[in-house]
Amino acid sequence: MRIFLATDHAGFKLKEKVKKVLVEKSYDVLDKGAFAPNADDDYPDFIQVAAREISNSPQDMAIIFGGSGQGEAIAANRFPHVRAAVFYGGSEEIVKLSREHNNANVLSIGARFLGDEEAIHAILLWLETPFSGDQRHKRRIKKLA
Repeated sequence: MRIFLATDHAGFKLKEKVKKVLVEKSYDVLDKGAFAPNADDDYPDFIQVAAREISNSPQDMAIIFGGSGQGEAIAANRFPHVRAAVFYGGSEEIVKLSREHNNANVLSIGARFLGDEEAIHAILLWLETPFSGDQRHKRRIKKLA
């Protein structure tokens, strides 16, 4: 499984920290940008690249970053087979359920609302939580297509 990362300027610093942690944990990480902080960049330019990868290979995963994570998830969810969930704090149960029930393959992180450690913890939990495979969840996901 590959993990694609993408962000705009708002999530750049957090993406770099997360990338380091994931590489240290031997995940196969592919960074789709931004590659430098630039306040004038536009999140769709980077998020769409990662979302296209997931659309073509839905068994892979992506972690995308933005200020709130909302626009990034909207951009990603426009692609077939992409199921992006948003996390910007609160109960980590949200992160688990996005995997267990929705088989989310993209996690959109609201970098302006999370501390680094909280974000990293949520991302690792998300990556380590399997899809339940329950028939009711499979049926519901199939209806999204």
